[in-house]
Amino acid sequence: MEKLKNLTEQLKEAARAYYDEDREIMSNLEYDRLYDELAALEKESGIVLAGSPTSRVGYEVLSELPKEAHAVPLLSLDKTKDAAALRDWLGDKKGLLSWKLDGLTIALTYSGGSLVKAVTRGNGQIGEVVTAGARTFGNLPLQIPFHGDLTLRGEAVIRYSDFETINAGIEDVSLKYKNPRNLCSGSVRQLNSRETAERRVRFYAFSLAEASPAPDFRNSREAQLKFLASQGFQTVEFFAVTGEDAEERVRWFSEHVEGNDLPSDGLVLLYDDIAYGASLGKTSKFPRDSIAFKWEDEQRETMLLDIEWNTSRTGLINPVAIFEPVELEGTTVSRASVHNISIMEELQLGKGDRITVYKANMIIPQLAENLTRSGTFAPPETCPVCGGDAVIRDESGVRFLYCAGDACLAKQIKSFTHFVGRDAMNIDGLSEATLEKLIAAGFVREAADIFRLDRHQAEIVEMEGMGKRSYAKLIAAADKARTTTQTRLLYSLGIPGVGHSASKLVCRACGNDWERVQNADRETLTAIDGVGEVIAEAFVNYFAKTDNRDAVARILAEIHFEEQQESPAGGGILDGLTFVITGSLEHYPNRNALKDSIEAMGGKVTGSVTSNTNYLINNDRLSASAKNKKARELGVAVIDEAQFSAWAETGELPA
Repeated sequence: MEKLKNLTEQLKEAARAYYDEDREIMSNLEYDRLYDELAALEKESGIVLAGSPTSRVGYEVLSELPKEAHAVPLLSLDKTKDAAALRDWLGDKKGLLSWKLDGLTIALTYSGGSLVKAVTRGNGQIGEVVTAGARTFGNLPLQIPFHGDLTLRGEAVIRYSDFETINAGIEDVSLKYKNPRNLCSGSVRQLNSRETAERRVRFYAFSLAEASPAPDFRNSREAQLKFLASQGFQTVEFFAVTGEDAEERVRWFSEHVEGNDLPSDGLVLLYDDIAYGASLGKTSKFPRDSIAFKWEDEQRETMLLDIEWNTSRTGLINPVAIFEPVELEGTTVSRASVHNISIMEELQLGKGDRITVYKANMIIPQLAENLTRSGTFAPPETCPVCGGDAVIRDESGVRFLYCAGDACLAKQIKSFTHFVGRDAMNIDGLSEATLEKLIAAGFVREAADIFRLDRHQAEIVEMEGMGKRSYAKLIAAADKARTTTQTRLLYSLGIPGVGHSASKLVCRACGNDWERVQNADRETLTAIDGVGEVIAEAFVNYFAKTDNRDAVARILAEIHFEEQQESPAGGGILDGLTFVITGSLEHYPNRNALKDSIEAMGGKVTGSVTSNTNYLINNDRLSASAKNKKARELGVAVIDEAQFSAWAETGELPA
């Protein structure tokens, strides 16, 4: 395994240097020699790791992540913070004690030795299919020696060292990622698997769910983990323990938390005896064969110095506690979010108060208690950015502070950042910091001004951090963004609740006709599958305002829409029909290509089979998959690619 990993990494690094950085770190002869050595080792072991040059996986770009129900629910674990309780829980049984990694739990399925599916934990019952992203995990085997059906579970994580490297490449402090767990979750769920690959996600197996035909594991979880390791998986670090040494091993883990490169928020203890653990059953929330251990949060006492108020794009004014610096979990912290007015009032915060602070999950600084409770801090009456009125709103019993001024600079900056974002107008290189300078200088007062920056060339070139080269790049990026789509424009407007997916649905339903889009009424919008009452109301209210329509008109004067390939609603042979795609494909290169073909003919593709589904496309029409089973239950027709291709070629459905 070590040889496999080393050869794969060496060749990946050589290819990256050659193709991406225009430099050579080894000769072609040496590369070919190592390549042949790796290919022979892969053939001998039956293991092919992700990123291996012998089996490169093409990147996929998805429009949405399909949902899928877990055959066996992924339950959360009961928890304790008492190490002695672990000893009592284990009794006279043997157990396995391991890190509880803090990332994204994923179930992997292999068939015939190949990775065929990866599904996130989701809510435990239903997760999102992230197979394309999983294929890019740095240490995950795409091929394994076991050629039966195998399902395992593990945690996708981003190591602290990789997290720091990623953040080091981001100049704008406000755009740096907050912690590895959030970055990992967002990375795995990316629709573009190339972006997942760039985030250096890794996978660590922690349990075997099913194997058929089942090897002889001698009724031992430890044997299962060793089997997974023999298949090329990296497993969580674990120790076999008994009631006598469980607390001693907990101490070992606690002493190694600081040096652990993998994010962890505790430990997991499970019975080694598979049959005994299964006989205990489960509660509605937790399995009884395992338990989580959480360390007592390290707390420090310090003095509260001030409350800082930050205004967000939505107008929410967030309170942040500023206190004398303290050491927590190996780092120095001096600020923590208070989240809302209700929490601030409950803690009765005041200047000079003695407070205790901790790191939630050993990561996020939080206030634990106010020992003094002077209550001298009060919410500001005005926005700290624009000076406009600040108002308190009650939302489901929780009090929040908002800026009431529409012209607030903070709102503008965040709104413009959204407008130029990748999924919106996609003006590359226009950072929040640059936008702040342009807005402060008066060059950008509305979105359309971003396309008129050439009027201020002399001034922008002289700005700190700009110059002629940066200005030229900025103008080129803005000009490139002038050619766009109705979906991008709608999403860029930042209408509450109208995300990229909803924008696409609305534009498609309106035939990508902008006049129809902005004039869509509630009835039209709520008739679109996936658009509810809340989104429809926000949409209609936005375009009901003259100022908004005028601002959009000025944007339209600066851009033009590219031609859409798909048929407008009502214009294709598949109009009104809903499809679900599952299984491997033979005629189309990937599911996106098949989905594009369906949508081009007016059809719709969803991720799960429901009573609204007309056809399930699966080349294995007799498969026992969950989707085939659901289709049979609902009377949904199951067709294969050949049938669909015939419709596409003839341009007509069978009678």
